[in-house]
Amino acid sequence: MADQGVVFPAGPEGRRSTAALGRAVVADALRPVDPAGAGATERETNWRAGYLPHFRRLVEAGLASPEAALTIADAGLASLHRRMRVGGPDGAETGLGDLVAAPAGRALATAEVTGTAEPETELSLPFHGERLRGDALLRRLDTWVESGIVEPSAAEAVRTVAAHPEWLALPDTTVVVLGAGAEMGPLTALLRWGARVAGVDLPRPALWERVLDTARRGAGTLLYPDGGADLITEVPVVADWVAGLPGRLVLGDYVYADGATNVRVSTAVDALTVRLAAARDDVALAFLATPTDVFAVPPDAVAQSVRAYAGRSRTAKLLGRPLRTLSAGRLLQRAYLPGSDPGVVDSLVAQQGPNYALAKRLQRWRATVARAAGTTVSMNVAPPTRTRSVVKNRALAAAYAGAHRFGVEVFEPATSNVLMAALLVHDLHTGGGPAHEHPWQDEAYAAVHGGLWRGAYAPRSALGLAALLGYGAARS
Repeated sequence: MADQGVVFPAGPEGRRSTAALGRAVVADALRPVDPAGAGATERETNWRAGYLPHFRRLVEAGLASPEAALTIADAGLASLHRRMRVGGPDGAETGLGDLVAAPAGRALATAEVTGTAEPETELSLPFHGERLRGDALLRRLDTWVESGIVEPSAAEAVRTVAAHPEWLALPDTTVVVLGAGAEMGPLTALLRWGARVAGVDLPRPALWERVLDTARRGAGTLLYPDGGADLITEVPVVADWVAGLPGRLVLGDYVYADGATNVRVSTAVDALTVRLAAARDDVALAFLATPTDVFAVPPDAVAQSVRAYAGRSRTAKLLGRPLRTLSAGRLLQRAYLPGSDPGVVDSLVAQQGPNYALAKRLQRWRATVARAAGTTVSMNVAPPTRTRSVVKNRALAAAYAGAHRFGVEVFEPATSNVLMAALLVHDLHTGGGPAHEHPWQDEAYAAVHGGLWRGAYAPRSALGLAALLGYGAARS
């Protein structure tokens, strides 16, 4: 099955190189706006280790104008769709574009579970073993803003949802959760609030047992394809099933897989998105952006970071200079030049690899292009979170365990899920949030970055030290 469904293109010797594909797509995205950047990308001989500056350049080149950012997103998506292939059971390959009109071959049967609980009629946030509601929730939001953990616009959006609890059930709407079993998805929160959710995930009995149990204990309705479905091999099948769902549709992309499979499944979701948009004109899109990526940030975030750097403790200042010298300037760099507008924060983590970076970037590109076309889009930066995929990476787990020493708050999955589901509800009731002049402002709006944008240090320059300090805590 490895060569069936959405696959990487084969090279002259038949090998499917993820590095060649990633390098080519990034270069194609840059070429119309930054030809020099495209050339540098193409000359990168060690993509696995050297991809970081090229993904940063994609953001920086887009800052020239709104048109530049949109052009990069368009070119990146076009390259991906032109290059990725679809393998058939007979070994034949076709282009990704063929999925838009390919026959489904089979129809999925819809199963339904209705929850047994009463819908929650007040927004409450699980936090350190408590549930924060009312004034306690508002105080926590204020504390996060003061500490630079969330953007002020994120706190304001959550306050708005708390003031409108009738929004939580999302009446007359079906939220499709692609990746129903994902740790960072909104399925659990939406079902507690009484919403109608359509879940799609692989045909794995243990996964579905957990999802169905969640649905039964919730207050909403779960629709799902009986037996599950594989997005990588069944784009037309899933797209046709989703197209027939009732109510206003929200297509939520919460898929995740390790390594190269992440690019395959994310590309499959994008092909499904294109097919669904051709079938229905009422589809809103939802994504979660990873905090470990490159973003442009507003000047008030830069100013808070500059103040944090200037206000370091005497010990931090004394240790900082020799550490920077010994590391040839790599450790404990200041995050921004004072006055940068916008600033650029680079939180890419080398250990996550170029496939993860590409999978997440293509979601941002789709959000940019769809928003420009008038589609309602909810895309919010989610906080650093102790998910299973993070904890099993020893280096990342250690960095997260030591991150608090550098002003970064790492969230528990239960807190992240409810917080991000509340932001989704806000966006769906407000048409995707306020209109902005530039796509970078759309991405920065309501970001819950955990402090990565407003701390004293450039994130990657503190991450190694955080890992050293966190190894003991991560093992315990």
